[in-house]
Amino acid sequence: MSQTITPELRRWIIEQASAGFTPEVVLASMMSSGWQESVAVAALESTLREHLQEQARAKAAAEAAGGQPDAEPERVPVPDLDLERSPRQLDAGDRMVDVIVSVGNPRVVVLGNLLSAEECEALIESARPHLARSLTVQTKTGGEELNPDRTSSGMFFTRGQTPEVARVEARIARLLNWPLENGEGFQVLNYKPGAEYKPHYDYFDPNEPGTPTILRRGGQRVATLVMYLNEPTRGGGTTFPDIGLEVAPVRGNAVFFSYDRAHPSTRTLHGGAPVIEGEKWVATKWLREREFI
Repeated sequence: MSQTITPELRRWIIEQASAGFTPEVVLASMMSSGWQESVAVAALESTLREHLQEQARAKAAAEAAGGQPDAEPERVPVPDLDLERSPRQLDAGDRMVDVIVSVGNPRVVVLGNLLSAEECEALIESARPHLARSLTVQTKTGGEELNPDRTSSGMFFTRGQTPEVARVEARIARLLNWPLENGEGFQVLNYKPGAEYKPHYDYFDPNEPGTPTILRRGGQRVATLVMYLNEPTRGGGTTFPDIGLEVAPVRGNAVFFSYDRAHPSTRTLHGGAPVIEGEKWVATKWLREREFI
């Protein structure tokens, strides 16, 4: 199967280089995510060469204008779990949730027993009739677009749309110590064999022209919670290439991660590995700085 060097891939390569990762590390990450070596090498070489040329031109222009380079975005408060004293379980109000793995930098926490089997099935069945090819946010315009790096099908619930959605949203708000109204509606995704979502960031790039339009609905995204609604036979894990972590999709479990600034230095690059056998269902909850409208 041929692979295309997309603008999204080039942007990701530049972000990794800007974060200080060597070309060897970036190449290894691309190949572990399924990119063919010849395509990965060509993309890496051409992108970095063009990026260096653009940096040189920008530096010359800035020096001529007496300007200064853009600073890293200011850090903002983020949702978090109360993991003081290393608890094995957390009280989410209507059920106890297991703490399976906790990473400090970046903040990544794997949770067990967040959803019941009945809640998982109800979310799948409510979402199934409404699935369509997944889109990604188009930060150049503030709209949405088809992205070849994302090959799942999905749909969005509005907040509180079904009893199951409302119950789980309240549980999440208590668990993450973040206002319920600051959350986007659940997005339920279905990945068939071969479907994946290549590594990406969930925050909105502040340098893109469409980002101010997106941020009017509730500010930046500051955290993500991916909930696993079933268990594919093989594949389909959630990968964090910057730290070498892959979270297995186990029904009822979830992975939480936060990012206190819209910058690759948060090390929250992540992706959905290809499903090898079976299918995968997940529900994703994004948390914003302010009330999401």
